[in-house]
Amino acid sequence: MNSSTRGDDALTHIDAEGNAKMVDVGAKPATARLAVASGRIRMSGEALAAIKAGNAPKGDVLGTARISGIMAAKRTAELIPMCHPLALDAVTVDFSWEADALRVTASASLTGKTGVEMEAIVAATMTLVTIYDMAKALDKAMVIEDVRLVEKRGGKSGHWRAPGLGE
Repeated sequence: MNSSTRGDDALTHIDAEGNAKMVDVGAKPATARLAVASGRIRMSGEALAAIKAGNAPKGDVLGTARISGIMAAKRTAELIPMCHPLALDAVTVDFSWEADALRVTASASLTGKTGVEMEAIVAATMTLVTIYDMAKALDKAMVIEDVRLVEKRGGKSGHWRAPGLGE
């Protein structure tokens, strides 16, 4: 079924002939937008301790991973075919220690006509992948998990927060 026969359920990235298209955001108003994504990488206590102490064989795991996440957010439109190239105002990548894991929280923001959810998710994901790369000599069995959007603000749908995280 193509978008011309779907009514309110029209597919936004498919034209009347069923071809992929980029959504036209030209007429949308620019609003302040923010997205936050999170994920974690589970690993051995030895690997966690080495990263925390700055003793990983490849060097500064967190610094390298943070730069990777920021760079990835800026290149999201090159990775995901229907994403608009965005002039991001800010990207942050933060880390928190858990009992058996390292949590990554990435945010992306701008004032623009389309959201930054994909940029935040890509930033979190590539930060986690870089942590794996930087620490794989310590623990090849690390597990990247729970990557998800946790919050978004701005645009037509307003403020959204993942269920179970409060308002």
